[in-house]
Amino acid sequence: MRVVAYGVLFALGAVTGLAGALVHAAWFPGGLLLALAAAGGLFGGGAKLTRTKVGAVAPGAGWAVAVVAATAARPEGDFLFGTGAGSYVFLFGGMLLAVMCATIALPAVPVARAGTR
Repeated sequence: MRVVAYGVLFALGAVTGLAGALVHAAWFPGGLLLALAAAGGLFGGGAKLTRTKVGAVAPGAGWAVAVVAATAARPEGDFLFGTGAGSYVFLFGGMLLAVMCATIALPAVPVARAGTR
């Protein structure tokens, strides 16, 4: 069941990365903050949901795949990312959020001991 959750989180990360790539420059600076907040919420929420660090890595990987694919130049010469500071803040900020959420220590799930209530 956990593998299915990781797959769904990966797909959600890819969708969030693609949406952020489209929004971050459109409504600057609000779009940039919205895109980073959505990414951070997904990474942190995935870790809390699964209670593992892989829960943050899976959507982070999906986000990275989508964003790197969006940075590639198209045959027509068009691309989604400009050379402005906002694009770099989105790229590096999203990566930083993924790493931060993946390295935060999660509390262990409490386990009842035998003979206690």
